[in-house]
Amino acid sequence: MKSYALEDIYTADVIPVQRERYLKAADEFEKLFGEKPTHFFSAPGRTEIGGNHTDHNLGRVFAASVSLDVIAAVKATDDNIITVKSEGFPQDEIDISDTAVKENEKNSSASLIRGMAAGFEKNGHKAGGFKAYTTSNVLKGSGLSSSAAFEVLIGTVLNGLYNEHSVSAVEVAQLAQFAENVYFGKPSGLMDQMASSVGSFITIDFKDIKSPVINKVEYDLSASGYALCIVDTKGDHADLTPEYAAIPQEMKSVAQFFGKSVLREITKEQLLDNIKAVREKCSDRAVLRALHFFDDNDRVPAQAKALEDGDIDGFLRLINESGDSSFKYLQNIFASSAPDAQGLSLALYIAKMALGSRGACRVHGGGFAGTIQAFVPDDMLEDFRKSIEDVFGEGSCYVLSVRPVGGAEVRL
Repeated sequence: MKSYALEDIYTADVIPVQRERYLKAADEFEKLFGEKPTHFFSAPGRTEIGGNHTDHNLGRVFAASVSLDVIAAVKATDDNIITVKSEGFPQDEIDISDTAVKENEKNSSASLIRGMAAGFEKNGHKAGGFKAYTTSNVLKGSGLSSSAAFEVLIGTVLNGLYNEHSVSAVEVAQLAQFAENVYFGKPSGLMDQMASSVGSFITIDFKDIKSPVINKVEYDLSASGYALCIVDTKGDHADLTPEYAAIPQEMKSVAQFFGKSVLREITKEQLLDNIKAVREKCSDRAVLRALHFFDDNDRVPAQAKALEDGDIDGFLRLINESGDSSFKYLQNIFASSAPDAQGLSLALYIAKMALGSRGACRVHGGGFAGTIQAFVPDDMLEDFRKSIEDVFGEGSCYVLSVRPVGGAEVRL
């Protein structure tokens, strides 16, 4: 499908609000550029359901696109200048005639724009200029991956304006990872971009990184009597890049002990058989993170099968197991460099108190700061929300829906 109607993307209850949002973006575009936009695009945030920090070692993940997104009002230009004004941020103006990496652009939205254009050209696709006004309701630093949504948005715009939507959602995601790794300077995996670009409930197996295997899982979470909640602990991700980078580095160091590049190329049994020597060569934390990888990698197909079989109790048990493994073995609940800031630990405790023996909760996304995820029975939702917001403030508990499509051109 070349473009989607609002009804294809959003639930019926929010269509009027979304229509107004797009029309307001069009008004802002006209105020900014003195002309009307000709196209609209959207890219969703994502929620990780299983496979915490497995993608960068070519593991499996279970993810879904969510109802929060970044949207853009756009018009193509006849030059090579991409101008993007994002609500609340300075305007970027990038001449994509020059697609070299700029050290002074690292860690900026400008680097992502240049990187996406460079990626399209590198892969033999067209890139050209455009003007855009964007606005987002994907929380920055929320674990819903606002940066991946922005990258996918830029890629979806280039795909729609200059390539007749011929670039696959999978390739757009791969180019978004390229932009983030090479131009932005963050060693991210591919899950965030893939979930945003492809959309819906999906499992992704990255064993063959050039051709990841993507399967959609048909399941209506709302019909099961559970709500998906994301709890924003208001943590700050600033200066945590070394903490994130240490996880894939340590996991890969264990693989390298066996002469391999990533953990997917070895087995848990190999590690356990050689654990004494690996501890001495790598570190205890590296070993624990590798053990988490193997266990969470195996949980992904089990989680997907539980949903496909309608076994919500089995699914929730696996969610709790994943969260327990992240806390104890992956150790991404708080930063060792900032032990006084433990918002995620506190949120998990409050959530478990509120849920009792029901539901499930776990760290959400990269960890160290930001958000947790909870599956909350509908009849407990208001009490759960109150328990969370009493600690983290009004509006800290988000109730989301799973979005059926990923990056898209939108018809109003």
